[in-house]
Amino acid sequence: MNSPRLKEVVHYGDGKRSLIAYDSSTTIRVAGVLVVRMSGWVVEGRGEGLAAHRTVAALPGELPASCLLSGLRGSNGEAQLEIRP
Repeated sequence: MNSPRLKEVVHYGDGKRSLIAYDSSTTIRVAGVLVVRMSGWVVEGRGEGLAAHRTVAALPGELPASCLLSGLRGSNGEAQLEIRP
C-alpha cells in the first residue's frame, strides 16, 4: 500500500469507530458535477482490513471559471461511504 494521503475516522452509533486510510483517488467532472472517488483500507477498528471507498458528488457553488481568480469557496453535494471485503 502507498503512503496514505488522507485519513478519516468514522464514528458509529454504538460508540465504535473505524480509521480509514485512503491511498488513491480519481476526480472527474460530468455535466457540471464534480465526482471524487477515494479508495483505501480500514486500518484500525471495526472492519479492519476491509476495502473502503468514498464517493463524493458535488455541485459547485460558483461558475466554473471563478476558481481561476479566487479558488473554490464552496459546493453542495452528497457523499457515500462503502466498507466491504
